[in-house]
Amino acid sequence: MGREEKEKKEKGGYGERLREITVVLKKHAITRGVSPEKLRLILEDLGPTYIKLGQIMSLRSDILPKRYCDELMKLCSDVPPMPFSQVIEVLEESMGCPWQEEFQHIEQKPLGAASIAQVHRATLKTGEEVVIKVQRKGIYETMARDIGLMHKAVRLMPPVSIKGMVDLNMVLSELWTVTQEEMNFLTEAANMAKFAKKNKDVAFVKVPILYREYISPHVLVMEYIDGFAVNDKADLLANGYDLNEVGTKYVDNFIKQVMEDGFFHADPHPGNVRIQDGKIVWIDMGMMGRLTEHDRQLIAEAIEGVAMNNIGKIQDAVLALGEFKGKPDSSKLYEDIRGLMEKYGTADMGNIDVAEVMVDLMEVMKENKIMMPHGLTMLARGLTHVEGVLAEICPDINMTQIAAARLKEQLFSNGNWKREIKKEGKNLAWSLKRAVDIPSLAADFLQGCMKGQTKINLDLHASDDLAWLLRRLVRNIVMGLWVMALLISSSIICTTDMKPKLWGIPALGAFGYVFAFIIVLYVFIKHFFSGKK
Repeated sequence: MGREEKEKKEKGGYGERLREITVVLKKHAITRGVSPEKLRLILEDLGPTYIKLGQIMSLRSDILPKRYCDELMKLCSDVPPMPFSQVIEVLEESMGCPWQEEFQHIEQKPLGAASIAQVHRATLKTGEEVVIKVQRKGIYETMARDIGLMHKAVRLMPPVSIKGMVDLNMVLSELWTVTQEEMNFLTEAANMAKFAKKNKDVAFVKVPILYREYISPHVLVMEYIDGFAVNDKADLLANGYDLNEVGTKYVDNFIKQVMEDGFFHADPHPGNVRIQDGKIVWIDMGMMGRLTEHDRQLIAEAIEGVAMNNIGKIQDAVLALGEFKGKPDSSKLYEDIRGLMEKYGTADMGNIDVAEVMVDLMEVMKENKIMMPHGLTMLARGLTHVEGVLAEICPDINMTQIAAARLKEQLFSNGNWKREIKKEGKNLAWSLKRAVDIPSLAADFLQGCMKGQTKINLDLHASDDLAWLLRRLVRNIVMGLWVMALLISSSIICTTDMKPKLWGIPALGAFGYVFAFIIVLYVFIKHFFSGKK
C-alpha cells in the first residue's frame, strides 16, 4: 500500500509540475517561437532548477547559437535559501550524528544560496573557521523530474524556434550528465585535490583546505576564505595590492591551467576567485574544464596560425580538433577562416581579444557542422570571464601578451623543446623520403599520360554567382535548341499539303511557329527582368 501511495504521489507531482510549466509556456507564447530573451525569462519563471540548467546551457556555445548563450549568461544564481532546519537535517544525515558533536557553531544566515546548494560559515570543535556547503534537500529528484518534463515539453515546441537549430533532446541529456556531476560533492572534492596538486609549486596560488572526514555526496566542508574578490578594486588598493600584478598573475595561472595542466577552472568569474594574503584563491570547483595534450597542441597551433596569418595552419588545427556531423566542405571552411582572418589580420597581435577570437573561431566551426571538444567550449566561457576581470581592474594588461610569454616558456622548457626537435626530425625524415620518391612518381604519371590511363579527380566549388550564371546559360541553350527544332520541323511541315490548315498553312506547322515564338518571348522577358535585378 505504501508503494502505491508513493507512486500516486509522484504522478500527482508530475501532473502538478507539468501544469505549472504549461502555464509559463503559454504566458510567454512559446508557440510563436523562442527568442534568446524569451528563453531566459521562461527559465527564470520556472524556478531555481531551470535557472541552473540555463547557466549550464550558456556554456554550450558549440550546440546553442551564440546569442542564446550570451543571454543565458545573464541568469542570476541567487535564489531564496532553504530553511535552516533542512540544512541541519541534511548535515546530520550525512554525518550520522548531531551537528553539535563536530561543530561549535553554525551561522543560520547563509553566505550564499544557489539552486543546487547553499553555504554557511561555521566553527569546528577544534577551533578552525570553515564553510559548509550543503546540497538542497531533494534537489536530485526535483531536477530529474524537471529534465523528464522538459523532454516532453520539447515535443510541443514549434519548428520556428531553437528546436530547428539544435537537437534539444541531446542538449537536455548532456545537461543532465553535467548537473549530476556537479551535484556530487565527492567529485568537487576530487577536483579541488587535483587542482591543488597541479598548482602546488605556484607560490601565489591557493586552494581551500578540505576536511575530508565530513565530506559526502551532499556535504562539503572546507577552509573559510575571507580576503577580497579579484575585481574589488577599492579594497585591493586600500590594502596595498598592485592591480597590474594581481591581473597578470590571475591570467598567467589560468593560461597555465589550460596549456600545461589541461585541467582548468571552468567558471573563473570574480565570485569564484579571491585574493587572500597576497595569494589568488580558486574556489567552487564543481565544474572543471579538461583538455587532452593533443587538444592543447592543436589550440596552440591555431593561435600560432592567427599570429602568422596562416589560414592553412588554422584550418588544419580546426579539422584535427573537431568531429564532423557530415562530410566536411574544406573550401567553405577555408573561406570562413579567411573571413575571420580579414577581421583580425590587420590588428596587432598584442591588441587582439583572445576570448573574442576563440568565440568567433567556434562560430566558424559551428557553421561548418564541426562538433568541438566540450573542454573547448568551457575554455571560451572561461576566457570571457578572464577578459572581463582584466578590463575591470587593469585594462592596460593584455592577455595575449601574457599567453604568448607562457607559450614561449612552455615551448622552450626541457621536455617541450626535445619533443619539438623530435617532431621536426620526423617531419624532415618523412619529407626526404617522399622527395626520393618524386622522380619515380613523376615517371609513372608521364607514362600513364602517354598511354591514356591517367585520371584526374577535381573537386570544384563554384561561387553562387557563377553557379547561377551556368544554370542560366544551360537553360538558354536548351531553349534555343527547342526553338531551332520547332522552326525546322514547322518549316518542313509547311512545304506539305497537310490538313487541316490555319492561315493557309498546315495547322501543325502554325502551332510550331507559335510555340517557338512563345519560347523566344519567355527567354526575352526572363532576361530583361533578371537584368533589372
